[in-house]
Amino acid sequence: MWRGLANKALVRWALILAAWTLIGLAFASQFNFAQSRRGYPVTWKFALITSLADWYVFALLSIPALWLSKRFGLEAVRWRRNLMVHLAASLVFAVLWVVLRVGVEKLRVIGRTPTFYFHEMFHWTLVRSFYFNLLVYWITIGVSHAFEFYRRYRERERHALELQKLLAQARLEALQAQLNPHFLFNTLHAISALMHQNVESADRMIARLSDLLRLVLESTDTQEVPLRQEVAFLQRYLEIEQTRFRDRLQVRLEIEPDTWDVLVPNLILQPLVENAIRHGIEPKAKAGEIGISARCAQGRLHLQVRDNGAGLDAHQPLTEGVGLSNTRARLQHLYGAEHVFDLRNGEEGGLVVSLSFPCHREMPDRGSARNALK
Repeated sequence: MWRGLANKALVRWALILAAWTLIGLAFASQFNFAQSRRGYPVTWKFALITSLADWYVFALLSIPALWLSKRFGLEAVRWRRNLMVHLAASLVFAVLWVVLRVGVEKLRVIGRTPTFYFHEMFHWTLVRSFYFNLLVYWITIGVSHAFEFYRRYRERERHALELQKLLAQARLEALQAQLNPHFLFNTLHAISALMHQNVESADRMIARLSDLLRLVLESTDTQEVPLRQEVAFLQRYLEIEQTRFRDRLQVRLEIEPDTWDVLVPNLILQPLVENAIRHGIEPKAKAGEIGISARCAQGRLHLQVRDNGAGLDAHQPLTEGVGLSNTRARLQHLYGAEHVFDLRNGEEGGLVVSLSFPCHREMPDRGSARNALK
């Protein structure tokens, strides 16, 4: 941890030094060009040493200036007090730059003649550069505040995304928590109805319901599961319903092999099949059929649940119960505008429910659920 923080600080200060170096190189080029136009040309070496000496002193003084910028932010509650601190600091910055810069120049000319007096050079440099030094200080403070504002903006943006993700997760969990009791209530109602007709069949339904509830509890915190796991759960549910309806309920699966490992919303098919049984099969005296298909095309999974019941009444508005409304809301939260949820009458009668959303494959180490279908 400490090594990572040290490396991060080292990179930050290296970038700051590089920025001051680039400024020094730019001013060296300008100094060389200006002197040439005035008729007093200087060598590149002299221009480079002089400019880098100027700006490396600024770089050194920027260290306390950046600390003051962070410690006394102008956006803080005490901005008036902090402004006064920066005004005083800028004066010290401007004068201290002159002291250091003249000191550096004094060291450069040691042993040479003619030499110069420190106080004379200090006075001349102070008059020449004082206001420019103030400007450099305030630009440094301004750039520091700009980066700090940007960092805080990104931080708030990251927190907002995290809160949005947590809110979406909470809504999905609430929807799933709503779905499980709904499924349990309807299944128990079916067992209760069968109890007065065939106790032995009702007993088998209770045993299968216990297996079903175990699967539900094991995947309570999972929003997406492989399609094979979803179909395995659905087959156990259909075993309960087929015990109840016997020969009146026929189920046909048309699952393409390349779709078994595609992730789908947990318990997405069960409420659709339950709706087909309740409104399509149960009201009819003759045998009913439910078809479930899955295929992948152009990076999207297409699921379809259809029955041969009466279908939608064109003269009556569609009223969605808990199962359909819950399914629609979960798809919206999981996939947003990338999902399709459509209900329509089939060409040969009955209701066709179509779902479509992006294909996301399960991880390779999650393939053990394949045995659930065998």
